Amino acid sequence: MATLRVVLDTNVLLSGIAYPGSLPGKILAAWRHGSVDVVLSIYILEELRRVLPRLEHRHGLTATEIDDLVDVLSIQAEVIEPLPSLEPDLRYGNDQPVLATLLAALNTSGAHYLVTGDKDLLALADRYAIVTPAAFWSAHGGL
Repeated sequence: MATLRVVLDTNVLLSGIAYPGSLPGKILAAWRHGSVDVVLSIYILEELRRVLPRLEHRHGLTATEIDDLVDVLSIQAEVIEPLPSLEPDLRYGNDQPVLATLLAALNTSGAHYLVTGDKDLLALADRYAIVTPAAFWSAHGGL
């Protein structure tokens, strides 16, 4: 069976880094072990770089370590350009590039899902391949 390919939203990356024992942490561990391939966009990586300092109390990373971590993730992931798209049902503009990353990943990289905890994106799960970390782990946790 082909390796699962997923787009991880920034909130899943943040949770996985800050809480390694959480489901997002387990998904990141599966990625590290090669059980899952991850597709990201520059937008998601830059959002991660912007938000990680706010969680310093959880992960203890310095600004340099955060830059290094984001650089390593960008090397380990397949980084793609989001497809131009506008989903009228998304309330927040910063969710558009995440959905656009999924659309590009579905078209060019054979991605299976966007894994996110974002309720606005999850509200579109009836139209797009969007799942929660819990749903993903319950379906594929034995990777």
